[in-house]
Amino acid sequence: MDKTDVVYRADCPSRIVLDQIADKWSMMVLEVLREPQRFNAIKRRLDGVTQRVLTQTLRKLERNGMVYRKVLDGRVLGVEYSLTPLGKSLQGPFSILFDWTLGNIEAIQECQKRYDEQHLQGEN
Repeated sequence: MDKTDVVYRADCPSRIVLDQIADKWSMMVLEVLREPQRFNAIKRRLDGVTQRVLTQTLRKLERNGMVYRKVLDGRVLGVEYSLTPLGKSLQGPFSILFDWTLGNIEAIQECQKRYDEQHLQGEN
């Protein structure tokens, strides 16, 4: 068996990590956290994310060592999130994926339109 074939096994721990970082909200949170942010600032930037989903996403990222959660003490209590060195190491790969998405979105949308026209025609 090839060394990379291990990732295809059901018991491979990398599956959990891949599932986490390939999740759309995780990718967006990691992008928003280029600078430390409070919870509500993150939520405002991510149109459509619910408080529950954002909380779950941040907890998973913190558990996987990609996000640091700092309780702010002072007159107004709060929590600030920032990237750990491990989280920062994903910025390069995510930047490439983000650029690829932007560069190919029109072609992808055209493919989707063509597919829908061909396959959804008979369903009406």
